[in-house]
Amino acid sequence: MVFRTVVHATAEGLCCRLRSSRRRDNVRMTASTSDATPRPASPRPVRSAATLIVLRDGSHGLEVLMLRRAEKADDQNSGASVFPGGVIDAHDRSLHGHCGGLDDSAASERLAVPEGGLDYYAAAIRECFEEAGVLFATDGTGRPVALDKLPPAQLAAMRDEAEQGTDALISLCDRHGWQLAADRLAYFSHWLTPPGMPRRFDTRFFLAPMPEAQNVRPDGRETVEHMWLRPAEAVAPARGLKLMNVTRRILEQLAQFASTAELMAHARGLAHIPRVMPRLADGPAGRRPVNMEEPAYEEVGHVDPDGKGGGRYAHEAGLVMRLSARVLRVTGEADASGALTHSYFVGIAGGDCALIDALPASPGHLAALVAAAPGRVRWLLSTQATTEEETRALREAWPDASTASPAPGEQIDLGDAKLRVLPGTGGAPSRQFLQVEDRMVLAGLGAGPAADDGQARWIALRHGFLRSLPAS
Repeated sequence: MVFRTVVHATAEGLCCRLRSSRRRDNVRMTASTSDATPRPASPRPVRSAATLIVLRDGSHGLEVLMLRRAEKADDQNSGASVFPGGVIDAHDRSLHGHCGGLDDSAASERLAVPEGGLDYYAAAIRECFEEAGVLFATDGTGRPVALDKLPPAQLAAMRDEAEQGTDALISLCDRHGWQLAADRLAYFSHWLTPPGMPRRFDTRFFLAPMPEAQNVRPDGRETVEHMWLRPAEAVAPARGLKLMNVTRRILEQLAQFASTAELMAHARGLAHIPRVMPRLADGPAGRRPVNMEEPAYEEVGHVDPDGKGGGRYAHEAGLVMRLSARVLRVTGEADASGALTHSYFVGIAGGDCALIDALPASPGHLAALVAAAPGRVRWLLSTQATTEEETRALREAWPDASTASPAPGEQIDLGDAKLRVLPGTGGAPSRQFLQVEDRMVLAGLGAGPAADDGQARWIALRHGFLRSLPAS
């Protein structure tokens, strides 16, 4: 929970678009939401989806197929450049018998799901055909289907028929003796929409080389343009593409590879593909997704696990953040290193509390501390040695508070909150404080708890974000 009023701009998140004019919902990872967007009263189910990233080798290296979505007034992601993809259809399992080179057992093992792994491969192929006109299939001789050799009218009729439903694609396969080339797809990435979004999707991303004797034909309704771009070109600001967080992140990964063969070999050699789930958080540039490698990620998940709002991806002087029911952080001004400093209140709101690391107490920071104090300040504590002169302003603000320096091993009882004093990692007279109930160490400038018998699970430092500690 953030106590400082912050104005939110439009922000990016990870979700999926819906195709409302169809017999089912088709989805793709989407870009943004805003504070004005109503949040669901209860969590909605997470839906499964599949996306197919089509590759080819151009004159300057690896290229990827991008589709531009149609401009629509009621679509917050209109005009975005995307990969073909959508939700798993209830009938996609009916395509299992028409998938060549891969059965459900092997597909499920690859995707680390109990069953139904082949649904994702089938859906990715189906969606690519519907949206881009590219069909990953083989004929009765095992050769890739050459759609460009079919009469234009027949091909158009096939597209129209397939868009009516999965059963139509089954009929096409039966009529022509085709098999969907599931074995040509390589599983590459796994993303989950952040908590707090109106719709959430669990999406598997696949790679496949563009089939020969086929051309890309956007459907003209959901997708209106296609582009073959080098991944680095697609994410370049000069290109000006509207990209969603997941699309941009995957393009940045693809940019590391020089050719289709190199990328496909890499994907097929991946032993484990972790699930990636960004989290939405607020900051100076408005709400945006925080990716898993960012310093703020763990803290956002701790203070806002359900995505209801309140997590922050950047610190600001004067910001008040509740890290738990017993720990309140107040961010002060930058110190000599240029980093913003944190002070911490420990104690239940309305009860006795301790203030830790309030110095340097500039007039602005002292005013923020006085305003943020959750209860009666009984202790003025520091992880480093302080002088009478340094603490004078604090004693004037809280004349009844103790400025004693407890020794390691002592415990301070604040009613519903307890602080255990630990030795500091910098030696005497430095110290750290373990907030017992939340298993959170307030470590000051220390790198971590010096001796807490493995009881700490979180560390709150003088600078930076709250982070977790490995379990002992």
